[in-house]
Amino acid sequence: MDDSPMKSTSRRAFLKGGVAAGAAAAAAGQAQAEGDPLILEKQEWAQGLGDGVDATPYGLPIRFEKDVVRRNVEWLTADTISSINFTPIHALDGTITPQGCAFERHHSGAIELRKQDYRLMINGLVDTPLVFTYEDLERFPRENHVYFCECAANTGMEWAGAQLNGAQFTHGMIHNMEYTGVPLRALLNEAGISAETEGKWIYVEGADASSNGRSIPLEKALDDVLVAFKANGEALRKEHGYPVRLVVPGWEGNLWVKWLRRVEVTDAPIESREETSKYTDTLEDGTSRKWTWVMDAKSIVTSPSPQAPIMHGKGPLVITGLAWSGHGAITRVDVSKDGGKTWETARLAKPGEKMALTRFYLDTDWNGEEMLLQSRAIDETGYVQPTKDQLREVRGENSIYHNNCIQTWWIKPNGEAENVEVS
Repeated sequence: MDDSPMKSTSRRAFLKGGVAAGAAAAAAGQAQAEGDPLILEKQEWAQGLGDGVDATPYGLPIRFEKDVVRRNVEWLTADTISSINFTPIHALDGTITPQGCAFERHHSGAIELRKQDYRLMINGLVDTPLVFTYEDLERFPRENHVYFCECAANTGMEWAGAQLNGAQFTHGMIHNMEYTGVPLRALLNEAGISAETEGKWIYVEGADASSNGRSIPLEKALDDVLVAFKANGEALRKEHGYPVRLVVPGWEGNLWVKWLRRVEVTDAPIESREETSKYTDTLEDGTSRKWTWVMDAKSIVTSPSPQAPIMHGKGPLVITGLAWSGHGAITRVDVSKDGGKTWETARLAKPGEKMALTRFYLDTDWNGEEMLLQSRAIDETGYVQPTKDQLREVRGENSIYHNNCIQTWWIKPNGEAENVEVS
């Protein structure tokens, strides 16, 4: 295995050579400084006035980006009430997901709940059961944190083989946003909980028809769980739990209960439907593991990929993607162009942050040959993202959840990409 640093590429030298090459460089898709009317001639957009400020009271993407949208898969999400759509991760850069692009998962449809009608109950094994209004929550000291939220079923269709052709569809059940809210421990302390927390749990449920009740160890609840009412600086969207949702950093999205209405302190897990018949990991022998909350280290090359093919021909190429871990910060991402035979260490856009997406780049040259592109994430605990074969040895192919395998894109000589497996 080759873990040498990535090769340095001179963009300036390439572009200089491209201009000198004239028509040859143009054939390779490089814009020429000579003879290009789009830079040499005055264009229509520079000959008149644009829209005024009243045209878009709430800013929306320009029409040229209308294809950057959430999508679903008809055969996977035929039920419009209990459904899911996918973040267009192939078309985004950086790490923050715009709310309008962030994936949705509903168990009984997205409800409309006014702030004025919102109530949150804290009950069970507390000194004083309490009910908070939305205005009550705003009076508590608040915090801001960037966290990823990943559905436990992300990449779930890929256990038995390459199924869905696109980063959006294989890995798009994830978003990464800055949440604003009140630590759950502040509300629990307000209600009063005993100093003896060992063996205690909380049971959280939403205000929608499904309620989506889940049990969470009290230790986690008192650590970093957030009762959030803002995302990326603005109110939560309806589909993301407006006006209040739970944020459970690093743990599967099913625990991030939307339209949060009740938190009960208990002395044992409730064993609800969503943590017994659902959201358990079925092994090859038919038995199921439960309480597999943490999302293990994972990564994906977002470009080039099936929905983001190479369009510019041979020469400098930026390979980019995302990595994350529910155990903490990403410390390194390796990229392979030959299906895992050799690896190069990618450049992290910035140091990894706990329970948040990390953007990585590999600046390289492409000579037009086929590639088998992979990425491999390593987190601060030393955990290394496994191959699909390594996961299957332990889990078989019966599972739906917690598939954090290495993904492979077959890049063809024409720049197109396809979802494949290598062994």
